[in-house]
Amino acid sequence: MSTRVALILGAGPNIGSQVASAFQARGYKVALASRSADAAQNTDSKVHVKVDLTQPETVGAVFEEVEERLGTPEVVIYNAAVVNVTSAENPLDPSKINVEVFSRNLAINTTSVFAAAQATITAFAKLPDSASKTFLYTGNGLIAKSSPRLVDLGVGKAASAHLIQVLAQTYRGKGWKFYYVDERQADGGFSMPVSGEAAAEFYPQLAEGKEQETWLQTFVKGKGYVDFSGK
Repeated sequence: MSTRVALILGAGPNIGSQVASAFQARGYKVALASRSADAAQNTDSKVHVKVDLTQPETVGAVFEEVEERLGTPEVVIYNAAVVNVTSAENPLDPSKINVEVFSRNLAINTTSVFAAAQATITAFAKLPDSASKTFLYTGNGLIAKSSPRLVDLGVGKAASAHLIQVLAQTYRGKGWKFYYVDERQADGGFSMPVSGEAAAEFYPQLAEGKEQETWLQTFVKGKGYVDFSGK
């Protein structure tokens, strides 16, 4: 059996570490990519790769390094996000967010997602039919309800959601899966930040699914997918 590899981009101490442990428990080798990655922590089944997601052009090199060290990733999780909180009265207040900051944040929230998706498609094409071939993007409810104070994060999530929807529609015939994953409370309210424990429970379930389900995966901890589209 070929080595199963999961790559987590934006691997922090919450979702990143807990999701990594969940995939390792299922026999995956795991690559954790972040700006603070420490290669001294590398093991035979887990590697840490430095990446600055404000620089989308460097994302491809992460995939190359992971393939060289562990193998071709069959599960890719994009978990990075950033926001500059503004005011409800003046969401474009230049003292809180200017064009330079907005562009930098958009690179993390969306442009590097595009770069990762391109590299993922290249990776998936190399894998056997038995591989999971799943791309997971950690989203939130800002695509369903706007928030003036989180305008740059909302713009990034909305743009990335469109990308995920396009990819899910385009590649479902190949058995490649693309998901925007949005944790909610039982009443449909936002969960921000996403619970690492909840993600560690739900993300492997999506990866182990045989076919593309609805691209927008709103889920509740302990329950799994819940359709909140009518609320």
